[in-house]
Amino acid sequence: MALSPGWRAFTSFAMNCCGVLRKAVRSSGFPLFPWGHCPWRGTGSFLDPEMKAFLEENTEVTSRGSLTPEIQLRLLTPRCKFWWERADLWPHSDPYWAVYWPGGQALSRYLLDNPDVVRGKSVLDIGSGCGATAIAAKMSGALTILANDIDPRMAITLNCELNQLNPFPILTKNMLDLEQEKWDLVVLGDMFYDEDLADSLHQWLKNCFWVYRTRVLIGDPGRPQFSGHSIQHQLHKVAEYSLPEPTRQENNGLTTSTVWEFQP
Repeated sequence: MALSPGWRAFTSFAMNCCGVLRKAVRSSGFPLFPWGHCPWRGTGSFLDPEMKAFLEENTEVTSRGSLTPEIQLRLLTPRCKFWWERADLWPHSDPYWAVYWPGGQALSRYLLDNPDVVRGKSVLDIGSGCGATAIAAKMSGALTILANDIDPRMAITLNCELNQLNPFPILTKNMLDLEQEKWDLVVLGDMFYDEDLADSLHQWLKNCFWVYRTRVLIGDPGRPQFSGHSIQHQLHKVAEYSLPEPTRQENNGLTTSTVWEFQP
């Protein structure tokens, strides 16, 4: 049973049997709640026991097939029951946090290989998902980390524990609607999947740069909404990585993922 063309357009993701993730798509092919318009919750890194048990039962701990084998993550894989179940049987919000997206892989690899980028600095990870990039920043010596994502059920806390790290704060409010604060570094991977969202992020990142001189790193595998956006004129390529074969297969044949520095 193949995924809809709209889902491929959003994710470039070819998990042909994953009904749960298909639940995240409406007729336009984009998430039910575009990232800047979601019913967010507050700050925290606590997982209640019931949710923790659910995540442990329905995800797999893995470090294989990514650019960062030194990071263990709880992900939705073909060994998990809900990979094969009908989407409507998934009892929670859409599990984007259960996928290690290629833009995030590139960012995480870059931070692990270049710890001076984050050592002793404050880091904001926008669209943190599974938390891998924030975890890589912590492993590389970041002083302060805030993971920002729309889903309060995400497994970031468990993934911190898997990697022997104390959980860091998680903010589930819409960053684009909040008063901006000073960060030494903002990282975001795989976030330019929608034109309106890309425009909003572009403006928000420009404000970060001009007001606070924040350094901004973006990870993306070459999605058309990113490669065709006007932000391209303000980017400097920092690193490019060849994706491992399992990641290529899961992402519709994408072969590389790139880290860009935003320099407006």
